[in-house]
Amino acid sequence: MFNNPGPAAIKALLQRTRSIAVVGLSPHPKRPSHSVARHMQQFGYRVVPVRPMMEEVLGEKAYTSLTELPFPVDIVNVFRAAEHLPQLVEECIRIACPAIWIQQGIVNEEAAQRASQAGLIVVMDRCIYRDYLELMV
Repeated sequence: MFNNPGPAAIKALLQRTRSIAVVGLSPHPKRPSHSVARHMQQFGYRVVPVRPMMEEVLGEKAYTSLTELPFPVDIVNVFRAAEHLPQLVEECIRIACPAIWIQQGIVNEEAAQRASQAGLIVVMDRCIYRDYLELMV
């Protein structure tokens, strides 16, 4: 069974992170992905939208997939349904992203195990914004 890193490890991850690719970042301000990403931007992180059919979200160029990113990111933050996680984990491995953060309410044990076995830091079923507020403020 998958277990999230403890609070100290999550805080350390947030402290060393500079860029967050947000998969499923909505352009609509009322969507959770939009508000979470906007807050993370305000905290000083570079937010990189990964959203097909969008050119830009939150003032940043959007990319169709993780494998199209022309630069490395520190965390991939996922706002997609659980059935998309196996493919997203494989993309994270392919681009050598060190961490995947699967937002609150999204659970796929097998994908989390695969990511962990590949050496990624995995946080699942937690909100990156709430954890930031709890651990960093």
